[in-house]
Amino acid sequence: MHLLTPLTVRLRLALALLLLAPLGARAQAIDRVEPASWWVGMEHPELQVLVYGDDIGRARVEMDPYPGVRLDGATAVESPNYLFLALTVGEEARPGALTFRFRHPDGDLVRTYELKAREPMGPDGRGGAAGFTSADVIYLMMPDRFANGDVTNDSVAGLLEGADRSDPNARHGGDFAGVAERLGYLDALGLTALWFTPVFENDMTPEYGAYHGYAATDMYKVDPRFGTNEEFVDLVAAAHDRGLKVIMDMIHNHVGDRHWWMADPPTADWVHSYERYGQTNYAVATAVDPYASEVDHSGLVDGWFVAEMPDLNQDNELLAQYLLQNTVWWIETARIDGIRMDTYPFPDKDYMARWAEHVLAEYPDFNIVGEAWMYTVPHEAYWQRGFEAASGDGYDSHIPSVTDFPLMYAFRDAVAPENGEDGPERLYLTLSQDLLYPEPERLVTFLDNHDTVRFLSRVDEDDAALKMAYAVLMTTRGIPQVYYGTELGMANLDPALGDGSKRADMMGGWPGDERDAFTRAGRTDRENEILDYVTALTTWRRTADVVHHGQLTHFIPRDGVYVYVRHPAPDADGPGGADGGSVMVAVNAAAEARTLDLARFAERLDGYTTARDVVTGRSAPLGATLDVPARTALVLELSR
Repeated sequence: MHLLTPLTVRLRLALALLLLAPLGARAQAIDRVEPASWWVGMEHPELQVLVYGDDIGRARVEMDPYPGVRLDGATAVESPNYLFLALTVGEEARPGALTFRFRHPDGDLVRTYELKAREPMGPDGRGGAAGFTSADVIYLMMPDRFANGDVTNDSVAGLLEGADRSDPNARHGGDFAGVAERLGYLDALGLTALWFTPVFENDMTPEYGAYHGYAATDMYKVDPRFGTNEEFVDLVAAAHDRGLKVIMDMIHNHVGDRHWWMADPPTADWVHSYERYGQTNYAVATAVDPYASEVDHSGLVDGWFVAEMPDLNQDNELLAQYLLQNTVWWIETARIDGIRMDTYPFPDKDYMARWAEHVLAEYPDFNIVGEAWMYTVPHEAYWQRGFEAASGDGYDSHIPSVTDFPLMYAFRDAVAPENGEDGPERLYLTLSQDLLYPEPERLVTFLDNHDTVRFLSRVDEDDAALKMAYAVLMTTRGIPQVYYGTELGMANLDPALGDGSKRADMMGGWPGDERDAFTRAGRTDRENEILDYVTALTTWRRTADVVHHGQLTHFIPRDGVYVYVRHPAPDADGPGGADGGSVMVAVNAAAEARTLDLARFAERLDGYTTARDVVTGRSAPLGATLDVPARTALVLELSR
């Protein structure tokens, strides 16, 4: 719980005066209406409008007649300061303004509510809702740590935390303006999609450090230290202009304890009781374990993620509808292309399935990736849509994509210097379990992310290991995600610094930085070498149709060498069709060079005569043997 600051009170009063048309003495009774507007022509006609204001729950609500729109009811709750309006917006409804009349014992209020026309999405409109697929490469960034393009919003009056770059766990000032200035850098890397960690307002105390965005205090507003809602919309549009999709990070498991709800929750069960459940047990396996005890399962889904993050109760129908609509509102408003849903196994899983089904019915081309931090393939596969036949409990999540954490660990094990020749076996065995996934090509694959130790630090800062793993990331099945800074060989800072050690600033993103790593002249020779390698593979992948959609055949690793071929399906058409080229990948994790007898791979190499090294661009005849240097991955385009 927290008290409103005087500034917040003044802002709310000013907003009410601007937006309300008073008929009585209570001209300042409505502080919030969420969502603030809606659209006609939606797939789902139901609309719930949250109205918040002093004692508004005692009002009787009437709506002036409006063709195609019906007020079905108004629900008052335990807090007298809320009303939840239930409406039906039918197919015949047209854009315009609804008029609500709040009849209150102390005076009446009139409020208008806008219904907007929907603008087309996709290539025929202004972009948006395009989804993301195995043809994409996603770049994950934390806006606070990428670039600071507007120093005037580093500290914002009325918000609890300002920027302090001397503290790795504080805000550093990165913002939308900084990202917008560097879209050219991102485009040149060969990326096709950007994933931002959450951009919602996180007005938490400096002691907590909510630069990461996962402790929302207002779900309809971006954090002012990143910019405004309008600036976020403009950033998405600018990304679309460059052919870059945008993925928004959302969290329906929890909010920050300074969310405006928490000062005055609508109902006693809006969040789960911390006194009863405490902090979550993080035992994600209990979400799928057929033998899990009730106490362990509820400890996972009802406990708070941390003490500063109240756990939302999606069994509350008013809250569930609020969250569904918030998602749709952001898709329509910002025209994003996909969502990464945080902590997917932690909320009520039936609600999450309902949410995914709702979103995908509204936007059929959209894509959702659920963060399911599971350690085994069966546990991971459970969360992908279509697994219900094998799950035992008939559960279908409805989400197309999940995060491939088992493969993340296999990437590290495959190339870590200490594993030597034995490493590739881990990768082979993990991929050999793909039969459990309904759609393995839709898994989001990655070497690391904002929650893990950076990949390079996992492999003793061995650049050869990073390059080998990156080559596999770009060529195996799935939708690859690259964590910001990987293209420069960024490693962890001092582990004693906590999460901030994984989330260093991009050098050159701030005025006054000693060098600018966004430019070739500002990078070290090592950084340029790694970036050139990454760029060669990523830009090539943009048009490598056989990697996007082709089949995969791999061979048991021998002597530390793992070989696989991406090849067209027999009935495929087009450049990557049955008569098109294949891609052979040979990963040598051994400390010595290897010479491969290509006769072993004849089933996939027959008919091919030439191999082109994707990284160097050099071509050579495909003979009887192939030399693979030590600690190297060769990516070879094969042609006839």
